[in-house]
Amino acid sequence: MSDFQQWWRQIPSLMDPVLLEIGPLRIQYYGLMYLVAFGLTYGLVSYRLKTENRFQVSAQQLQQLFTHLIIGLVLGARLGYVLFYNLGYYLKHPLEIILPFAWDNGLVFTGISGMSYHGGLIGTLLGAWLYLRRTDMPLATMADLVVPAIPLGYTFGRLGNFINGELYGRATRHPVGMIFPAAGDGLPRHPSQLYEAFFEGIVLFAVLWSLRRRVRTPGAMLALYLIGYGAVRFAIEYFRQPDDHLGFIWLSLTMGQILCLLMMFAGVSGLAYLRRGTRGG
Repeated sequence: MSDFQQWWRQIPSLMDPVLLEIGPLRIQYYGLMYLVAFGLTYGLVSYRLKTENRFQVSAQQLQQLFTHLIIGLVLGARLGYVLFYNLGYYLKHPLEIILPFAWDNGLVFTGISGMSYHGGLIGTLLGAWLYLRRTDMPLATMADLVVPAIPLGYTFGRLGNFINGELYGRATRHPVGMIFPAAGDGLPRHPSQLYEAFFEGIVLFAVLWSLRRRVRTPGAMLALYLIGYGAVRFAIEYFRQPDDHLGFIWLSLTMGQILCLLMMFAGVSGLAYLRRGTRGG
């Protein structure tokens, strides 16, 4: 094994997830990544409002919308994790549903532990609906404005997972494998967090961002996002280690893959509905 391969395999153990530590207060990169993701997404959407005449949304409306989206995302991601991935545990420890922060000899801020992407998506849509019902902006218009920017922000969430050494991949003999200390077995594993950051984040962003001016059917961007993310995540799940307490759910599929199938079905159904409505109009 070359020196580079040895260094590559040891990267997870060389990274310190703590950004700043002052007395009992520890701020970790994972929490910072959430802030970067929100800020970047907000900046991209603001850029669209300044450079495209398609959307009549004020800066105040955008701020209020993002407040609802962020709250919906955090709550939905947390509750989604509880319901989809570990309901039995949280039924026995209900207080941990609303107190999911890590405590270790003081106050530790890592963001919220135990988050579900699919729950976050549902929470985001509900947050948007709660805000939009008080305005004249249709949900389809909001989705077309915000959705193309979302994947790039999501990239940083996966980088946070990588720095934390969590959500690692399955064992592999391929040179790309890294040894994640949290796995506890010393086996090289796929850095699935980086796969997700690149394909679910950068690649999907590049595709949707390039389509943002071409796709004119209201709501179609959301449908395309559901299909694109669902397909990419479904494939990457074959490299990602299933949750220990769940394993494989059905036909060697993980919970994430089953949720992605539902996600793709919703996207395809939505796209078919929108096209039918356009032809009918």
